[in-house]
Amino acid sequence: MSATLNMTLFGWYPYLCLTIFLLGSLLRFDREQYSWKTGSSQLLRKRQLRWGSNLFHVGILTILAGHFISLLTPIEIFDQLGISHGFKQKLAIVVGGLAGVVCFIGITLLAHRRLFDARIRATSSVGDIAILLLLWLQLTLGLCTIFVSLGHLDGHEMVKFMAWAQGIVTLQPAAAVHVADAHPIFKAHLLLGLTLLLLFPFTRLVHIWSAPIWYLGRPGYQIVRRRAQPPRNA
Repeated sequence: MSATLNMTLFGWYPYLCLTIFLLGSLLRFDREQYSWKTGSSQLLRKRQLRWGSNLFHVGILTILAGHFISLLTPIEIFDQLGISHGFKQKLAIVVGGLAGVVCFIGITLLAHRRLFDARIRATSSVGDIAILLLLWLQLTLGLCTIFVSLGHLDGHEMVKFMAWAQGIVTLQPAAAVHVADAHPIFKAHLLLGLTLLLLFPFTRLVHIWSAPIWYLGRPGYQIVRRRAQPPRNA
């Protein structure tokens, strides 16, 4: 990959994705938080939905928390705490791997339910199916990175991604240089992750802003409020 392309994809593209993610989420939360919903019935295959949803959410919340802490915590803090890069890499492999498997099982159940039940698929939008498949692909890539990480147990590769992520959030697009020589599967994982942030406001993923900790006890139905239509002029 050329230096220019690397800079574009990992230096400037993240800002486009983050801008649309933040502004789009804010606008949708302000205007439509009572209207976002799935395009298929939650009354069909309720058991499969409950198992798939719970496994997916437990796994994805663990993964997101792990990524947030491991990538955005300054390296100096880990050094002061006496946590070596190698230990952090091994911890990420074990915890991230377990959470990834749980999440993968959950999203596979959800994808099977949506794609192979004729009644559910008939009421599913193209967007619902597309985002589900993109999440499935992203989890697959994430699990595949584990096998690459097993060859870098010293944690050196993880430090590269930490430097990149912290550089991006501190408005240093030149941080793209840190991932210039990263393994292609890591680059694919990063790009798809950024693309999911870009698409986030335009999909039902925005429901995470509503009540992200209430999903375990949620009922098997969803209340949707329609926006009131202005009266027509006679």
